[in-house]
Amino acid sequence: MTTPDLPTARLGDRSLFPDLQPRAYLNHAAVSPWSAPVQAAIAAVAADYARRAAGAIPLWIGQRARLRAAIAGLIGAEPADIALINNTTRGVTDVALCLSWRPGERVLLFQGEFPANVTPWQQAAELFNLSVEMLPLADFARSPADGLAALEAALAAGGVRLVAVSAVQFQSGLRMPLAAMADACHAVGAELFVDGIQAVGAVPLDVREAGIDYLSTGGHKWLMGCEGLGFLYVRPERLGELRPRVAGWLSHEDGLRFLLEGSGHLRYDRPIRRTADFIEGGAGNTVGCAALEASIGLIAQLGPAAVWAHVQAYLDALEAGLIARGFVSLRSRDPAARSCILSVLPPNPGDVLGFQRELAERGVACSTPDGLLRFSPHWPNHPDEVPFVLDAVDDALGHG
Repeated sequence: MTTPDLPTARLGDRSLFPDLQPRAYLNHAAVSPWSAPVQAAIAAVAADYARRAAGAIPLWIGQRARLRAAIAGLIGAEPADIALINNTTRGVTDVALCLSWRPGERVLLFQGEFPANVTPWQQAAELFNLSVEMLPLADFARSPADGLAALEAALAAGGVRLVAVSAVQFQSGLRMPLAAMADACHAVGAELFVDGIQAVGAVPLDVREAGIDYLSTGGHKWLMGCEGLGFLYVRPERLGELRPRVAGWLSHEDGLRFLLEGSGHLRYDRPIRRTADFIEGGAGNTVGCAALEASIGLIAQLGPAAVWAHVQAYLDALEAGLIARGFVSLRSRDPAARSCILSVLPPNPGDVLGFQRELAERGVACSTPDGLLRFSPHWPNHPDEVPFVLDAVDDALGHG
């Protein structure tokens, strides 16, 4: 099976999104629209299964290996380090259940994290008799040095097995100093788990350079795939820490032999694979895999570093215009701590939901996580949209 040809992706060009209705779609931190190549990839799977049903399975199982390779290339990993999963939460849950915990170990989380990176650890704490502690994100918001000092103090108390954090905070867009956090963790024998859903695809991230032990992400935000398909990265050195508590029939080595090679191969004692994909225990999301391969193919043409720089120029102009209109920006002053998210409070912060609806009526799509107004452009957004967005803001402010 060869890699499908994709149209050329160009920064600031939304021609691959001909069906997108909002004139300024600034909500990629929630759900990205499907591009025409993504729609075509999904249609190809549907057509093949409609024609051949079970006969199509070998072709699309083979496509998974190619997708793992594409993901690995995007984040600086190897294909064997990648498992395909349903969503970010599934990856967090799998690691939480499979780690070889010892009773009493500490897990450090952060107040303000998205619940996907909190709830599974809380459940694991109850199951394995662990201690969960919440650290404030405010220390990192002040400066990376303050945040790292607070983290190091918590680690120095001893007994920490794992620190879980988002690469980019979903509310403020704060980009966390992952490499320094990993160094701090490893210095005391702890591990770093990263929720990457608000970063991967638009913010440069190399898991090996950063020293990340585990990274989980869904594909429907900055990767621009569809809901129901993402991936989990496991650092090879950490595979030995995982127990196959979520293994299924496809987790075994040569797990398909009894279906493909005649009689005598039905066994239940085949070893569980010692690669990250052992957690892929059953039938996968073929449609989601095809969509994600197409969307990553477009991002790979551009490169996350180019995407990030493109979006920064857009957000620089938008932020300046909003501040001039009395908005309060939560965007970091430190470029290294910036992501592709700009969150602000409007002059009348008590009616953020109403203000978001006013913008939607004027063709500007954004979102309101926990009472903030969040703008999140991606590579198809052109900076020429900014005057239109600010005009919409002026209209909404006047209407209010």
